Amino acid sequence: MEIERINDHTVKFYISYGDIEDRGFDREEIWYNRDKSEELFWEMMDEVHQEEDFTVEGPLWIQVQALEKGLEILVTKAQVTKDGQKFELPMQDDKNGAGISNQIEDYLDQHFDMEDDQQEEMEMKLVMRFQDFEDVIALSKRFAHEERLITKLFSYENHYFMYIEFPENQFEEDDFENISSLLAEYGNDSNVTVHRLEEYGKVIMKDQVFNQITEHFG
Repeated sequence: MEIERINDHTVKFYISYGDIEDRGFDREEIWYNRDKSEELFWEMMDEVHQEEDFTVEGPLWIQVQALEKGLEILVTKAQVTKDGQKFELPMQDDKNGAGISNQIEDYLDQHFDMEDDQQEEMEMKLVMRFQDFEDVIALSKRFAHEERLITKLFSYENHYFMYIEFPENQFEEDDFENISSLLAEYGNDSNVTVHRLEEYGKVIMKDQVFNQITEHFG
């Protein structure tokens, strides 16, 4: 993926269809599957944040142009007015606005302007980052008998990351919140996606992390 920092509020990046498929996404489903398009977008934004220190705060203005071999995406952070109640978006010009469509406008509404809906549709999965492997061991001992969670352990950029998924048929949102609070005692919530870890990190344990660690280090 190619990233170009325009200014403090705007970044542009290009991703080829080949790169999209290498990340585990189908080039067609990213337009018609909301979950997949959101997952891909936030994965790309995480890379932008890592390479350009472009922090997402508040509403965003997104322009997407479909090119022959990939997508060109322009992301601009809205400027909040002094009263903190309204935000202003930059004026769209002909050059940059040629590729925007109603579908992308709908995408913007769905993902950045409807916080209540996002909370209702909260996905019960997360990625935790750990400073030291001893924290992973301590956490595993705490959850040694919890076999319902889907877990994977990775090493990435000199840290340990654990992907944790709560199957909907076995956990309620209250369970997710309570267990997440306990997890936070041992690690930090991370915005690195599991797809990025699978692509660029090293898999240490691909399932039943708590049980395996307890067996080896208990």
